[in-house]
Amino acid sequence: MSKPINVMIADDHSMVREGIKQLLELDGDILVCEEASSGRQCIELLDENKIDVLLLDINMPELNGLQVLQNIRESKRKIKVLILTIHNEVEYLIRAVEIGVDGYVLKDSSSAVLKKAIEAVYRGETFIQPELAPIMKMKLDEKNNSSELDNSLTKREVEVLKLLAEGLFNKEIAYTLAISEKTVKNHVSNIFKKISVSDRTQAAVYAIKNNLVELY
Repeated sequence: MSKPINVMIADDHSMVREGIKQLLELDGDILVCEEASSGRQCIELLDENKIDVLLLDINMPELNGLQVLQNIRESKRKIKVLILTIHNEVEYLIRAVEIGVDGYVLKDSSSAVLKKAIEAVYRGETFIQPELAPIMKMKLDEKNNSSELDNSLTKREVEVLKLLAEGLFNKEIAYTLAISEKTVKNHVSNIFKKISVSDRTQAAVYAIKNNLVELY
């Protein structure tokens, strides 16, 4: 990577921030250039700095993570947002998807998974942690928010959607299906139009609702 990815960590626990910072900066590909202990401080620092990726906790004082995410999207800031979550925050996570989060990662993930997530959203991909899929499916079913699989999707589009929901990047999907990355991008674009979503995270939730993701 030619230049480090500038990251901000927004979490109200200083020990959590320090631990994440140490893990991320080990190999020099990621630079934690700012830390915020509240939602309001997070927004203020975003106005003052060039941040590529924001690691955003949901539960924070003053403004919570969802409010911060809403502010970022409404202000049209060009910043990627990764929600840091725990298993019992899935309902908040579904709301974050509706607002426009770029990905989500569990707080107890390994440093390798966290780095992969940051690099993915930085490149414009979406990072979806498979471990959350069965819990999200349960919550969506509880809300009677189920949907029927769009029968206008081709067999190939369903294959692409399934792999997208499992967290694969376009390049990985292309390799798995033995097609070009450009073809994958075209399929993804067509899928978005057919199922009426605007990003990969919403598409992944659609796949989870329709049982396209293998639940472990």
